[in-house]
Amino acid sequence: MKFSIAAAVLATSSLIACAAGAADGLVSVPVSQLKWTELAGSGGIKYANVRGDLTGQNPYEAFVLFPAGRDNPTHHHSKSLPTVVIQGTFYAVIDGKRTEYPAGSFYDLPAGKIHESGCVAGMDCLLYQYQSSGFDFVTK
Repeated sequence: MKFSIAAAVLATSSLIACAAGAADGLVSVPVSQLKWTELAGSGGIKYANVRGDLTGQNPYEAFVLFPAGRDNPTHHHSKSLPTVVIQGTFYAVIDGKRTEYPAGSFYDLPAGKIHESGCVAGMDCLLYQYQSSGFDFVTK
């Protein structure tokens, strides 16, 4: 099953509302208003902030686009990283075991969990990620 970015926005709108909390009010970001930025030094990984800033120090919510076939080296994150896979098949290798997450999957990596990850060849991976503070990528 293939998802377009527009369908992804619709599919995650309830997640955005839940993660943000009702006190913050309406968040509405039509797909045409997403501003994609390449993550410096990432080999083509792009993100589009929905709330906050992925590269900042505060909570954020963002779409992340991985090029098909892009692999990350062994690394960890200092905060847990909940992720919804919207398009493509993303994977993680944790404790030597590779798990693939096709579109529609959810995973939540615990803080400090050493892993490898990437996007399986064939289709770019579109992810929806959010964290309680800024994103980090700590290599071994």
